[in-house]
Formats: sequence, structure tokens, C-alpha cells
Amino acid sequence: MKTGDSYRVVLVTAPDIEVGRKLAHAALNEHVVACANIIPQIESHYWWQGKLESGAEVMIIFKTTEPLLDALEEVILKHHPYDTPEIVALAIERGTEKFLKWITESVGSK
Repeated sequence: MKTGDSYRVVLVTAPDIEVGRKLAHAALNEHVVACANIIPQIESHYWWQGKLESGAEVMIIFKTTEPLLDALEEVILKHHPYDTPEIVALAIERGTEKFLKWITESVGSK
């Protein structure tokens, strides 16, 4: 395994599978991510405007590099219907050398 200092996993929730796919395709078409996994059914519980809310959502897990986080955020904000979308980037501490190389190659020279 190799240190993944400049690689990130980004978590984004969306209201439904159609929006999740739209966000995934937009990010992939802009070459700001190497991959987007969509988990089709999650149940979210959260505070919103002073009230406890809950609802069904989907989770999109993006794989990208640290230098592309701002560009990925722009793509998500442009296409996301939520006023305050969840966009959380987590560092990849370690990953296989081939996997990390694949991420780099997939996002190109952006």
C-alpha cells in the first residue's frame, strides 16, 4: 500500500437516484473525479432550519485528488438542487499503488 496524501474520497448526498446520476455524470464529464459510486437508499436524520427532519436520500462517493476539490465543488453546486448540499472530503491515508495511479490517470492533467 502507498500513502495517499493527495487523494480524496468525497461524500455527497442527493434527494434521489436521478439527481445522484446527474451529479456523477457531470463530475465525470468534467474529469474532476475518477469514479462515482451511488448508494441508492440511505435514510438521513438531520436538523434543518430549527426542526428535526428525516428523509430518503442517495449517497454519492467520489474519488478524486486534492487539487481538484474546488473544481468538484463547483460542479456539484452547479447541478445540485439543495440549498446546502453535503460535500465532505476525506483524505485517503493509504491505497494500493495501482488504484491511486488509476485515479491520477483518470482525472487527466486537470
